[in-house]
Amino acid sequence: MKKIIWAVEASIFYLLTLFAALLPTALAYRFGAAAGMLIPLIVPKRRKIAEDNIRQALPFMKNHPLWSCPCDDPQQLANEMFRNLGRSLIEICQLYHRRGDRLMEQIEISGKEHYYQAHAKGKGVIFLTGHCGNWELVALAFSSIFQSSMAVVARKQNNPYLERMVGRMRMQYNNSVIYKQGALRDILRQLKKNGNIGLLADQAVFPEEGALIDVLGRKAWASKAPVIIGQKSGAAILPAFIHREGDRHVVTIHPEHLLGNDMSEAGINLETQLLSRYVEEYVIEHPTQWYWVHRRWKRAGEVT
Repeated sequence: MKKIIWAVEASIFYLLTLFAALLPTALAYRFGAAAGMLIPLIVPKRRKIAEDNIRQALPFMKNHPLWSCPCDDPQQLANEMFRNLGRSLIEICQLYHRRGDRLMEQIEISGKEHYYQAHAKGKGVIFLTGHCGNWELVALAFSSIFQSSMAVVARKQNNPYLERMVGRMRMQYNNSVIYKQGALRDILRQLKKNGNIGLLADQAVFPEEGALIDVLGRKAWASKAPVIIGQKSGAAILPAFIHREGDRHVVTIHPEHLLGNDMSEAGINLETQLLSRYVEEYVIEHPTQWYWVHRRWKRAGEVT
């Protein structure tokens, strides 16, 4: 029975993505925004989490020099976040069905030289990012921009049919997937070949896996994995983020983050905090383009 349910879910997913992919370009952007506003109606708990997260982070963000958003209403910011999420979902559907050429052509890259310099060192490159903008698009566009592939670290879908479909989309663009369970060995192997790894490093982890740091003015558990992997492999760590400007996207690749020599627990915690600052600054600059619905501050004494 479970296999039948999985097959039905995958079939519905395929038909919905095909419908979205076939929408005319002029309509897709508006349809995506409207579809995004359905998300909080389907999962109202996530809307509550998003609004509460924004409300608690606002005092910190508004006092930061990078804050320039004219809106400071949590409900309005959450609404625009859901609209952006809907637009991103439509774009992913287009890419899945090989109808994303125009989307790829409109991507602007800032900081290409940082990648070339890091890659030239020959020890691999770790792209550190978060659930920012259309984060799937960064990896999918990578091969067309740099004529190279990227391995993304991801969680395996519970539905194996859906997993195959999503995996096939990623492989269409010459990328591969490393699943989180037992990922370290595969990551190090990829870096040893001077490969590229994409890490999403902005979600809460269990205390035994992370460092307790400050995120947008509140305590949160953050993964130490990027620091430990960077130390073990010698790979360059490049913070890289994508944000939406109308119907086009801008990818910003920062200069390499150089790890310090102190790899004691205190040193690793410090580096984890420093890496988190890149995500934090992105959120302050683009507050409607971060995935506020995850419980980023859980297990750290925060109730969300």
